Amino acid sequence: RTRALLQQLPPQDCDERYCPDLAEEERRQLRAFSARRRREALGQGLACPVPGPCHGCPCRKCGRRLNKGDPGVSASRLGDQFWHPSCFSCHFCHQPLVDLIYFQQDGRIYCGRHHAELFRPRCASCDQLIFMEECIEAEGRRWHLEHFCCLECDVPLRGQRYVMRSGRPCCRGCFESLFAEPCQACGDPIGADSEEATHQGLHWHARAACFCCSRCRKPLRGQPLTARRGRLFCSEACSRRQDGASSASDSSDSAFTSAPSPDS
Repeated sequence: RTRALLQQLPPQDCDERYCPDLAEEERRQLRAFSARRRREALGQGLACPVPGPCHGCPCRKCGRRLNKGDPGVSASRLGDQFWHPSCFSCHFCHQPLVDLIYFQQDGRIYCGRHHAELFRPRCASCDQLIFMEECIEAEGRRWHLEHFCCLECDVPLRGQRYVMRSGRPCCRGCFESLFAEPCQACGDPIGADSEEATHQGLHWHARAACFCCSRCRKPLRGQPLTARRGRLFCSEACSRRQDGASSASDSSDSAFTSAPSPDS
């Protein structure tokens, strides 16, 4: 319950004490925003049996009828309407509303988190609402200007190239030194600026010199291919020829190893 409350009613959305780094103007905006929400949108549902006059009324969410005496939930800000207890949930995330605390907007009910996000963007790093005039938008999410930085070294990434890693930005240097996959052909890391080809969990540079047939060196980008023991081939024929060459080599090596030395 406590975890759900913290998720649905983030304390930083309504109390400046949880946002110590805000400038004074941002604090003023947060106080005004929180007061307006409490005044215009905040309510707590009432769980009670459906009264006689509402017998046969439809559930506001699912539309199935509620009969007199059935358990129901009413929300005073939305008039004489009822929900099944399991239907009294956030319109956005569909989570049941803890302690029946809701925010209404345009006839719909929301948890506090998603009601706030109807009006203000939320920083993907600190999880606070953004009251600054400027913010950074990337990958469908938003950040405070100072919070858009590398997940490993914290270098600011505003105006810089970056790579997303586990939903967070990473500078090119950290990505290439910590996360870049080695190419199966040349062994070099596949950098952030390099095109990558993958097959069966293995990785190659997408350039013709690396992503090519192991036998005839034909480039394989956009072409059908077959794989055997981590090596790529353009056809079964090349794969069989490679196997034949490997077998012959193994036989020669075996014969050479078993031959008597000149000294003996």
